[in-house]
Amino acid sequence: MKIEDKNIDGLNLRIFYLKNIIIGITTEVGPRISYLANTKRPGFNLFRILPEGGFETPEGFWKHLGGHRLWSAPESLPRTYSLDDKPIRIEVNSDAITVYGNPEYDNSIQKEIIIKSLGKESLQVTHKIKNIGRWPIKLSCWAISAMRQNGFAVIPFKPSNISQHGLPPDRHISLWPYTDISDKRLVFDGEYIFIKQNPKIKKAFKLGTEANPGWVAYLVDGMMFLKKFKAEKLEYPDFNCNVEVYTNPDILEIETSGHLKVIEPSTYAIHTEIWSVLNIGKLKPAAKEVTRIGRMVER
Repeated sequence: MKIEDKNIDGLNLRIFYLKNIIIGITTEVGPRISYLANTKRPGFNLFRILPEGGFETPEGFWKHLGGHRLWSAPESLPRTYSLDDKPIRIEVNSDAITVYGNPEYDNSIQKEIIIKSLGKESLQVTHKIKNIGRWPIKLSCWAISAMRQNGFAVIPFKPSNISQHGLPPDRHISLWPYTDISDKRLVFDGEYIFIKQNPKIKKAFKLGTEANPGWVAYLVDGMMFLKKFKAEKLEYPDFNCNVEVYTNPDILEIETSGHLKVIEPSTYAIHTEIWSVLNIGKLKPAAKEVTRIGRMVER
């Protein structure tokens, strides 16, 4: 495993070369993964770094910074926005990279991200939240990836065979107060939901749903970042969403969530994603364009 240290867009990163995938872990804040690329295009970071963005919270100024981060769901202020602005610990062994966040004593939790290589172009990324307090806590691991501009997200939205006659509903969508359902960035087509990132549209947009099957992807300039996860028939945050997409002029976030769980003291909530970074050629946000991706993903 080749490892080097670099400063990219103002962030000090430890860069790991894991077969055909390059990742950069931020060393002075986090836990965060701020760089993601394929070795065929090593300078093309699929994640967006935002060194200046953020807002004031009761704890101080929370910096967005972009990249991939681990939060706990459901979202609330100030709990979710606890500052992650201190140096973190990175542990490397023969088959895994573990990133340890600092204890969040006010929230009684501590976060970890564990990265393992799976073949040439895939990673297993495990998110863990430990209860370091004295009482049980109910939450879920929330894995958020802030993507570079001018691409689009894909959520599979297939019907389920829950009834012989198709009488009960089988799908749902969650919307946020600022979401406009006439937004031009939103496209429903066949068995997919598409959400486009557009730097020219200033208003924020967010949508959540129960992806079927369990994956979400972002496509930009011929590259695809795919996140697969286990979709379970359990309780999830935000009216039972296992996938959410948020976008504004700067980024688009593809977000997956583990199921809500009561974690006892000294135990963990765990949520695993399988990442793939593939050069698939330029596609449009249309069902006929991405159907072959769906078949490939669901094999």
